[in-house]
Amino acid sequence: MVMDDLKKMIRSVINSQSSMKSELLSEIRKGDEKLSSEIKEFKKETKEGFKKVNYRLDLIGKQVAYLDDDAPTGGRTQ
Repeated sequence: MVMDDLKKMIRSVINSQSSMKSELLSEIRKGDEKLSSEIKEFKKETKEGFKKVNYRLDLIGKQVAYLDDDAPTGGRTQ
């Protein structure tokens, strides 16, 4: 009788631990999926941001080149 009660208690503890483990794994998977989607979104935003910065730098470079072409050259003494 005592052995049967002990077995029941041990089974109960093991079942509780198994249930808790499955719940934790489920939550970890949800967090992993959310983190993965946020990383993808961050990469996309970063890529778009760099495209905009590169575009602006190209514009500035062109403006500087045009200014350099228009600058007076030679014939000046200092």
